[in-house]
Amino acid sequence: MLVNLPNFLTLSRIGAIPAIVALFWFDGVTVRWVMLAIYSYACITDFVDGYAARSMGTISSFGRFMDPVADKLLVASLILMLVAFDRIAGLAVLPGLVILCRELLVSGLREFLAEIKVGVPVSRLAKWKTFIQMIALGFLIVGDAAPSFIPAVMIGEVGLWVAAALTMVTGYDYLKTGLSHLSMGSVPARNKKEPASAAKNSAG
Repeated sequence: MLVNLPNFLTLSRIGAIPAIVALFWFDGVTVRWVMLAIYSYACITDFVDGYAARSMGTISSFGRFMDPVADKLLVASLILMLVAFDRIAGLAVLPGLVILCRELLVSGLREFLAEIKVGVPVSRLAKWKTFIQMIALGFLIVGDAAPSFIPAVMIGEVGLWVAAALTMVTGYDYLKTGLSHLSMGSVPARNKKEPASAAKNSAG
């Protein structure tokens, strides 16, 4: 069943992305706080949709697929926009790049492992990485619009470095799991009736 509360929350998180991105072109103190409010809603749905799915017994394949996709779209969009508008600059770009590369790596590994029927549970460390990453991006969204006694940019950049460090650790764990299954015996054999040309094309 696609229409239920958990899936609605997941899809609303994706729907929040265009709104946040559009507001980058209307800079100002009020706009920054509106962006933070929308982003905070998106982060809250990330925690609530999974809990709601389990408590309501409405866990679905659609939800399992879309939930991590929504997270990656939100994080990638925000990092790219923050860099484009110089709210992440200098060396702080590096942890952002590490996080983006890790997301691509994990997405590829999950696709491969799903093909061979191997699940990869989310570790506690990965959950901490996600939490710190969300907090850091929130501070960077507000940036210099924060009150003078709150060093929002510094907190955001430090949090981004911490998240990047945890990203490398958790990314290595995923990679190690994937490499342990990278053997000819682990990959399902192709359908014998599949044309040779199709097999060649899919290999590319």
